[in-house]
Amino acid sequence: MKKIMVRGLLSLSVVGLALTGCGTTPAKDQSPSTATTAPKGETKQLVISTWGFSDDYFKKEVYAPFEKEHNVKIVLEIGNNSERLNKVKQSNTSVDLIYLSDYYAQQGIEAGLFDKIDRSRIPNLKDIYDVAKAPLGEDYGPAYTIGRLGIAYNPKTAGKEIKSWSDLWSPELSKKLTLPNITSTTGPMILDAASLVAGSSAFNEDQAFAKVKELNKGVVKYYGQTSEFVNMFAQGEIAAGPIMEMYVKDLKAAVPETQFVAPQEGAYAVMNTVNVIKGSKNKQLAEDFINWHLSKEVQEKSAKAKVDSPVNTTLQLSAEEAQGITYGADVVNKLRKLDMKFVNQHLKSWIDRWNKEVAQ
Repeated sequence: MKKIMVRGLLSLSVVGLALTGCGTTPAKDQSPSTATTAPKGETKQLVISTWGFSDDYFKKEVYAPFEKEHNVKIVLEIGNNSERLNKVKQSNTSVDLIYLSDYYAQQGIEAGLFDKIDRSRIPNLKDIYDVAKAPLGEDYGPAYTIGRLGIAYNPKTAGKEIKSWSDLWSPELSKKLTLPNITSTTGPMILDAASLVAGSSAFNEDQAFAKVKELNKGVVKYYGQTSEFVNMFAQGEIAAGPIMEMYVKDLKAAVPETQFVAPQEGAYAVMNTVNVIKGSKNKQLAEDFINWHLSKEVQEKSAKAKVDSPVNTTLQLSAEEAQGITYGADVVNKLRKLDMKFVNQHLKSWIDRWNKEVAQ
């Protein structure tokens, strides 16, 4: 029985890349009457749940300036998406603000964990890609970065040039290939790509699973963590596989000739979101922080440091600065986006079917 997944090219109305933008610090983006700053001498705490990658960078360039401006102490809770979301579900945390991939953020929405944001308190929203403003609905937080899932490969060992998702089914890549597991953030995207390769214009579950199953004998491992991909690639155990662009720098550090491809059918959008936890006593301060993270200043520094791909459209990067990150309307417009509500509605049955038919 066919099941339809809402999917397609992202249609965006993107603000032009102008040099002038809305403020570069929280003080400029907010009037004194709306900024939430603790009284002099009193330091508030803002508890942020996040992944912990590039920790030193974030502490210096993102957290410290905000702490100084708002007389606040930022406290971090670190872990992967699943661990941190479960802590909030179990009320075993004092988190005010949580960073999650859109895949997990949708689960948080359905569990009623997030407060509705006040968009009037986040003026920098007007400067980001339309698709990032409300990826999971107007009541919830924006995406602060958009990455893309494409294919990385070693031209010396792959045995062929890769241009398309369909190239993963090439005999030259048999026993040289890795794919993300269905339980990973990008797992459902591989199912969608398989359906596409099978010839379905709309998602067809049966055809997708049949197509993935064709690859089974040629897959070295279904990876759950990106570090597994990097290690296998560095050791020559694999020559190709789908991976997020932000990790290609790690592959190139080990294998300088590494190539990253946005398949001709379209790479997939991977959006990381930020939301306010329901019941937070620091809701306005949390919204101020979201506004700060969307500012041109923060987005530009993060992009140039290769930490995050920007969503703010007022910054301009050189070709060298944009290397290795997802940047520009021409790139973002071509990305494919899954309907995360649909994904979460069917994920349990997909995992069960994957375990029975694919991961044998």
